[in-house]
Amino acid sequence: MTAGIRTNFAAYLRERRNAVPVQARAAGSSRRQVPGLRRQELAEAAGISIEYYIRLEQGRAPRPSREVLGALTRALGLSSAEAGHLFRLAGELPPEPAAPGGEIRPGLLRMLEGLDDSVPVTVHDGRLDLLARNAAAADLLGPLPVASRWGRSIVHQGFAPGARAALGSEGAARYARWATAELRSALGRYPDDPRLGALRDELTATSSAFRGLWAEGEVAERRSAVKRVRHPSRGWLTFQSEMLHDDERDHWIVIYAPA
Repeated sequence: MTAGIRTNFAAYLRERRNAVPVQARAAGSSRRQVPGLRRQELAEAAGISIEYYIRLEQGRAPRPSREVLGALTRALGLSSAEAGHLFRLAGELPPEPAAPGGEIRPGLLRMLEGLDDSVPVTVHDGRLDLLARNAAAADLLGPLPVASRWGRSIVHQGFAPGARAALGSEGAARYARWATAELRSALGRYPDDPRLGALRDELTATSSAFRGLWAEGEVAERRSAVKRVRHPSRGWLTFQSEMLHDDERDHWIVIYAPA
C-alpha cells in the first residue's frame, strides 16, 4: 500500500474499533470510560499479534492479506458495506456474498405495486431467477411455466421454445447471447453454486445454441437495451429496458420503459 492508502486504512480501522459497542468487549476485560475495544482485545479477537495490529493502526504495516482483512471484519462486526470499504482501503476487492439475498426490499415491492398498470418491472437475483414482477410485466411476458425446475430462470427462458415467438428470430438470438453471458458472470461470482452449475450443465447437454455461445466466452456488460416484445393481444411493442442493481442483496431491477 502507498503511504496515503495506509493512512486512510489506519484511520478507518481506528474509527471502527472505537465504534464497537461496549458490550462487545472480551469477557473479563477491565472497566474503562472510553468506548470501543482496546487494541489488545481486537487483536486477540482477530487472531493476530498486538504488535502487528498496532502497526496497521499506525499505517506502518505492509498490505494485509485477505485472510487478515476477513478476520478484522469479523472481529469488528462490520456490515457488508463496511467490510467492502475496509477491503477497498487495503487495495483489495470486496468479498463476494455467499449467495444472493432471499428477500426483496420492502420499498422496492411498493414500487412494483405502484407501477402495476403502467410500466412493466421485474426483479431477479444474482442466480438469474425471477423473484417478482408487477401486473404490467405479467401482462406483457405471459404466465410462468408451472411445475418446472427452471420456470423462474431468465437464462433458461432464452433457450425455451417460446423465446422466438415472443421476441422474434433476431431478438431471441440477442437474448440467448445475453443470457449466456449473464450465466458466465453469475458463475464467476458464485462458482460453487449448485443451481447455477446444474443450469449450465443442462443447457450444455440439451442446446447446441448454448454450447456455441458458451464457447465464445462472453461475460455480461449490457445493462441498457431496446427490446421488442410481442404482446399476446396488442402485437409488437418496443421498450427501452434498464437494469438497476441492489448491491447489498445482489438483486437486479429491470424496468421496461415504453420507447
